[in-house]
Amino acid sequence: MTTALAEEFETHRPRLFGLAYRMLGSAQEAEDTVQDAYLRFGTADRAAIEHVGAWLAKVTTNLCLNRLTSARARRERYVGTWLPEPVLTADGTLGPLETAEQRDAVSLALLVLLERLTPTERAVYVLRTGFAYGHAEIAGVLDLTEANSRQLYRRAERRIAEEKARFEPDAGRRDALLTAFLAAARGGDLAGLEKLLAADVTWWGDGGGKASAAVRPVLGREKVARFVAGVFRLHLAGATFTVVELNGAPGLLILDGDTLVGTVGVVCREGVVSEVRAVLNPDKLAFVRRQLAG
Repeated sequence: MTTALAEEFETHRPRLFGLAYRMLGSAQEAEDTVQDAYLRFGTADRAAIEHVGAWLAKVTTNLCLNRLTSARARRERYVGTWLPEPVLTADGTLGPLETAEQRDAVSLALLVLLERLTPTERAVYVLRTGFAYGHAEIAGVLDLTEANSRQLYRRAERRIAEEKARFEPDAGRRDALLTAFLAAARGGDLAGLEKLLAADVTWWGDGGGKASAAVRPVLGREKVARFVAGVFRLHLAGATFTVVELNGAPGLLILDGDTLVGTVGVVCREGVVSEVRAVLNPDKLAFVRRQLAG
């Protein structure tokens, strides 16, 4: 590949990474996918590519569709709860996140919901909501008819609409709740924790069999409060915590000395915490570690 072509590709890399991450829920797989697209770009007939950005988006999307098929099988064998890989987003890694809709589109909660969709439904939904593609453009990317694209989008919306309505778009409120949650957890304040939690709150922990985590979700206000207080007392007494923007929302980094050992993200509803997702699998923290180092 010539230097000029390589430089041209690099102007598209951030957008392609954002697309692949939304499709796959894995920063490491997204990087690999974008690199595969780079290699294909290097061997393609440049004269046959009318619009480079559109060509790369199509190639990347279809590479993601191929990866999703094998990813489903791997996730069925995954030890415990599978959660998407977290990403620090204040630096624009996933593109502009200026609106509530843009932030929700990269949230861990929505990425989990997208796992319910077929690969093609997910591609249509991501291109439409994350990148403002029209249905004619989506049809071109996925080799569908425009009518089929509209049908798939409506189906995808219906499949995730009920749960998506539970999200709290007010990032400022989440920030305050997260700070209060951390203070109560570190202080072992069960009563304080219970006041911050919804009655039907759920805690998910992803250790992947490589870090200590609840194998099954913890359900309900009292159980989650006791679980959180116990974890902080027994395992995180010496840890330090930093509030950051994680997947478009306030989140926590958990550090043991200088080593990142976990991230925590929350979903809020009606002024209380309704969902907590803790990623503890060290493999899934590799991308955030590189972000911190960089």
